[in-house]
Amino acid sequence: MNSASLDQQLIPALENGDRLSRAEFERRYNLMPDLKKAELIEGVVYVPSPLRYNRHGKPHGKIIAWLEVYAASTPGVEVADNATVRLDLDNEPQPDALLRLDEESGGRSRISEDDYVEGAPELIVEIAASSASYDLHDKLRAYRRNGVREYLVWLVQDRAFRWYILEQGEYRQQQADSLGMLSSPFFPGLQLDVQALLRGEMSRVLTVLQEGLGSPEHQDMWRNYRERRSSNR
Repeated sequence: MNSASLDQQLIPALENGDRLSRAEFERRYNLMPDLKKAELIEGVVYVPSPLRYNRHGKPHGKIIAWLEVYAASTPGVEVADNATVRLDLDNEPQPDALLRLDEESGGRSRISEDDYVEGAPELIVEIAASSASYDLHDKLRAYRRNGVREYLVWLVQDRAFRWYILEQGEYRQQQADSLGMLSSPFFPGLQLDVQALLRGEMSRVLTVLQEGLGSPEHQDMWRNYRERRSSNR
């Protein structure tokens, strides 16, 4: 019997409610290749149930499409889907989506030698069933404490979308403007027609995003990026 097989017999599987160090969490997770998602939040293990199509899979796909279109038009910005994030010694979430600046563009997270995100991405999105989800409680506190600038939560059953902005160490829930839009104060041009998203009208969602991508603020971001790259050569 090889050492990996022996380890799998000796180390317990991850279970909901386990209280583990991050090192032990990673060790057990790595020995469970069939497990697609597990998170360590405030030292407690969460292993979600199988994901439903309408309650999670479909909304998740819409969020990824929205973020990918933004990143495709914004140099220095990257999207990740369900990537493990090493936030601190008690928190290793696996957010549904994240948007980050790369290190050369001044991003505060980095990609480790073993290919994990380390540190706080600039923006994180979670798909949750309702406001009772741990996404709006323990996980929110962990993201806030570690300096995630923007935290977006789609509450599918509640038909609601919350966009939190980090200000002076606390999250403030952003309110939609008179046109029903939410927008990022950190990523110029990243804007969202919330009601269109909740109705499933992705053509409208992407049209509004394209308008943001054509804004002077977004063009300035792109121009500043090119200038920084040129000066670093």
